[in-house]
Amino acid sequence: MRGRIVRHRVGCALGLLAAALLAGGAASAHEPAEVSRLSMASGPAVPGLRTPRPGLLTAGQPDAAAWRALADEGVVAVINLRPGTEVPNRDLAAEVGEAGLAYHAIPVAGADGLTDANADRLWRLVHDAPGTVLVHCATANRAGALLALGAARAGGMSPADALAFGRAAGLASPALEARVRERLGLPADAQAD
Repeated sequence: MRGRIVRHRVGCALGLLAAALLAGGAASAHEPAEVSRLSMASGPAVPGLRTPRPGLLTAGQPDAAAWRALADEGVVAVINLRPGTEVPNRDLAAEVGEAGLAYHAIPVAGADGLTDANADRLWRLVHDAPGTVLVHCATANRAGALLALGAARAGGMSPADALAFGRAAGLASPALEARVRERLGLPADAQAD
């Protein structure tokens, strides 16, 4: 029964993604991303699931049972931004691999992990994947922060648009946003945007 619920929840999220593709694109950089019904249901399998643009999902830490359902719905790769010390009792690489998904780890330990190298690697992995990618950390804050930096560095977005894209991907932490603003050359005061 739980497996059917997880598949239904993931199907709803990816249905939103498919609808965005059919509609001809994602939300603009200044519009909030769709938050999946997965994150609103009790006992979420993929907390805080968002679709900042077609082909890209961001989320907090998925449940172990979510990987197969994600694969069944078309996700081809998972990019984990959590250092191994944050999830010591789980082998995320093995869980994801057993579901038939490609697995990549870019350990980002807070704001100090928001480096050019990490942003470039994340952006490359997302864009080289042959299908939908899920980028996750504990809450999607680091995912949004690193995607904002990657979007500004390699994605051709202005700093303001990159920050808005990062927010749509889950950046909500004032501390991480301050670091992203600094790295993007934006004023520290959000009112100046």
